[in-house]
Amino acid sequence: MGFKCGIVGLPNVGKSTLFNALTQTAAAQAANYPFCTIEPNVGDVAVPDPRLETLCAIAKSEEIIPTRITFVDIAGLVRGASKGEGLGNQFLATIREVDAVAHVLRCFQDDDITHVEGRIDPVGDAEVVETELMLADLESLEKRIKPLEKKANSGEKEARELLALMMKAIVLLREGKPARQAQLSADEQGPYSQLGLMTAKPVLYVCNVEEGAAAAGNEFSRAVEAKAKAEGARAVTISCKVEEEIAQLPNEERKDFLDSIGLEEPGLNRMIRVGYELLGLLTFFTVGPKETRAWTVTKGSKGPQAAGVIHTDFEQGYIRAETIAYADYVAGKGEAGAREAGKFRLEGKDYVVADGDVMHFRFNN
Repeated sequence: MGFKCGIVGLPNVGKSTLFNALTQTAAAQAANYPFCTIEPNVGDVAVPDPRLETLCAIAKSEEIIPTRITFVDIAGLVRGASKGEGLGNQFLATIREVDAVAHVLRCFQDDDITHVEGRIDPVGDAEVVETELMLADLESLEKRIKPLEKKANSGEKEARELLALMMKAIVLLREGKPARQAQLSADEQGPYSQLGLMTAKPVLYVCNVEEGAAAAGNEFSRAVEAKAKAEGARAVTISCKVEEEIAQLPNEERKDFLDSIGLEEPGLNRMIRVGYELLGLLTFFTVGPKETRAWTVTKGSKGPQAAGVIHTDFEQGYIRAETIAYADYVAGKGEAGAREAGKFRLEGKDYVVADGDVMHFRFNN
């Protein structure tokens, strides 16, 4: 299980350039005019995790299979998108289908690249796009609420509960606040996510800076970081042009290039890590002579749920999981050493999977 992240923003902020870098393809046309992305582009990329190579070397696996993340490059939104301006409506529907939103913001000056709003103001850009998403969410809820009120008034319990949940979002949206700010109980979180609200999704602000600011950021990116902190969102600073250059380099040349501009790793790595944190995801591993493989589950998942990510039969017939923490596996130089050190565990159905667990599942056929 990976997750789907929608890349959104105004036209000409670097969305398609970022997408090209992430997928290491030129599938998304990057051009200096609005709406160059006519169909949402979808690309799967491997989630970089240095632990995979370490585990593979210890187990002498034949291959490494990382977990994957899906990015959707969505055409630039403009003022009035919620009313169909530009290519608004069809792409708003695409945003509803993703798990998280990577909001690309232009944080660089370049007279050769036009800005649809005629100025460089990433915080203002974020507010333009968020306003359109809030208006679309509000319109969607208000269309659904009238028939629901009739059912609630007639005494239907489910309708009353759903109406109360929708009203939490409506109150926020009418105040100009995104739906993700709703105060929800644990029982309400699942049904709330099913409302299909774009502004309820976790947001990662991607500050697209010039190459010289890729390592330290600039005044624009710092303003976005302050905004993100104030609203409980997250922000990363990258240079989309740099990321595209990195993606085109042979692996052996990437480190020297990163060193030359003061970066320890590509921005993609940071984006994925923050995305995992936003969605509450973690990685566990299966290791053997044939392959070392990464798998993704949500935090709080138990043994049977993790087994089910590999195959539904594993979940249904789950008995227990042979489990070694990543650090213990490495310290023991493999399963045998971990066993000798007393770090090999048999975990039952109530075991909560930890990030980095090396697992082998026992199940009934």
